[in-house]
Amino acid sequence: MTGPAVAAVRRAVRGFLESVEAPAELCVAVSGGADSLALAEATAYVGRHRGHRVRALVVDHGLQEGSAKIARDAVAAAKSLGADEAEVRRVDVTGPGGPEAAARKARYRALAGHDLVLLGHTLDDQAETVLLGLGRGSGPRSVSGMRPHDPPWGRPLLAVPRATTRAACAELGVEPWEDPHNAEARFTRVRLRTEVLPLLEDVLNGGVAAALARTAAQLREDSEALDTSADRIFTRAGGVEGLDVAVLEGEPAALRRRVLRRWLLESGVRELTDGHLRAVDALVARWRGQGGVWLPGNLEARRCRGRLCVISQPTTRGD
Repeated sequence: MTGPAVAAVRRAVRGFLESVEAPAELCVAVSGGADSLALAEATAYVGRHRGHRVRALVVDHGLQEGSAKIARDAVAAAKSLGADEAEVRRVDVTGPGGPEAAARKARYRALAGHDLVLLGHTLDDQAETVLLGLGRGSGPRSVSGMRPHDPPWGRPLLAVPRATTRAACAELGVEPWEDPHNAEARFTRVRLRTEVLPLLEDVLNGGVAAALARTAAQLREDSEALDTSADRIFTRAGGVEGLDVAVLEGEPAALRRRVLRRWLLESGVRELTDGHLRAVDALVARWRGQGGVWLPGNLEARRCRGRLCVISQPTTRGD
């Protein structure tokens, strides 16, 4: 007989799959932890009734002693929970941004290449993401958290608490792997999970994680509406080759900056910050004949003859 936690996870997966065009093969990222194992079982159960094959993808980061065995155990667990196939993908974790960021980038690269990959992010993960965005001051796009469907990634469990996935594993008789990194206070997310959120729950009398997730959902809806309007302005203003200032200057700042953000990204600007964006916006909203704005990648945004353009500059800056 299905317990209430297993039923809740299956219900979340069923609702997600009914909301998207799901391919014949559903891929599930499985770490061996409670969230991913509960997701794998629910996906296998729901997928079987909907005519889908389920493939479990286990990423071995090679960061811990015995990681190969942990990955093999995750494969075996996924198969025991109903996955049709399961495989290990080994990655090398290198690059800037610290071990958390490097591991995340390596993991996403290893999981890419499929039409739909389901990830076990829960309501608690969403709350942590919102708090990280708030702390960085990176605007509503960051505070709006993770999208349930951001192709090829799918996150069916964003409304499901982590406690439910743990309870689901208990009901299934499965013992999830506990990643020791999840107890190391040197990682920002771990401190948010073990110190900040419990304190907020205590001070605000509970319900904080759910409230943060609701706030994220509301901001996503607002952002999507603003992005749709910004796309129309972007087309009117001219597109990647250059933007007509006359089209932009009468628009509200929230829309104008969305247009500029899309234009700069599509023009090849990387590591775009809020400071960069506001400086370029000043070429429209506070134009006084100032010079161009230097951007990452030896690029410069300039205003010339009523249009904004991005030009490449020599590696060595000179007058």
